[in-house]
Amino acid sequence: MSGIVVIFDFDKTIVDCDSDNWVIDELGFTDLFNQLLPTMPGNSLMDRMMMELHSERKTIEDIEGVLHRIPIHPRVIPAIKAAHALGSDLRIVSDANMFFIETILKHLGIREYFSEINTNPGYINEEGRLRIMPYHDFNKASHGCSLCPPNMCKGLVIDRIQNSISPDDNKRFIYLGDGSGDYCPSLRLKERDFMMPRKNFPVWDLICKDPLLLKAEIHGWSDGEELEQVLLQLINRISIEESAQFISSDCKLHTLSISAHETLPKVLTVRHNCLV
Repeated sequence: MSGIVVIFDFDKTIVDCDSDNWVIDELGFTDLFNQLLPTMPGNSLMDRMMMELHSERKTIEDIEGVLHRIPIHPRVIPAIKAAHALGSDLRIVSDANMFFIETILKHLGIREYFSEINTNPGYINEEGRLRIMPYHDFNKASHGCSLCPPNMCKGLVIDRIQNSISPDDNKRFIYLGDGSGDYCPSLRLKERDFMMPRKNFPVWDLICKDPLLLKAEIHGWSDGEELEQVLLQLINRISIEESAQFISSDCKLHTLSISAHETLPKVLTVRHNCLV
């Protein structure tokens, strides 16, 4: 395993649309969704819409069938597989829901490439209805972040992931996202990390207002093809830098092991051999 953790948003990052809107539109409930949208938080609205679908005899199989047709850029799956093959630890942090994400990933054959999915819980209850719950139960307590919606602060998720990894592992993060909810986690990244915002999407606009607020390097992308190119370039760059650090450390060990009476040419020869 390399020292790289790649964190993907899901909607408009892995898949090329908003999965909530996709399901609602494809099943013919757009008007009701738009009518209710101003009245409640998005996560609560989706739970309500699943109740409406169930009452109109839309089945779990109907929802799965729609999710299986969701659009995805043809280069995204190869990018995920390549990043995993290079040893990266792939994770998802998304404001969608577990049922939608796992249904789509399993259908695409890429669920096993992700070590962790952080998202709103989604499960089928005893009535056969899909329930969608908040990641943070805001009815009990606020997560305290003014940048994020009440149901999920992605910045707190990033904090937890960072804190779960030993400093000795020296992991570096690459974060990919598009929405305004991806701005908060971008602020939690460190100087050695990388932020990949989707160009001309909300997180890109927020970052462009003051890029210096981010400690991480910023590398934009516009579509799945550019996502693949930028992501793999960054992974290869980190791998080269890791190798260089290992060689440099190895050189120091070799140099220190040379006794004091060794001549300078011999020391230089040892260092040269470490670098080739």
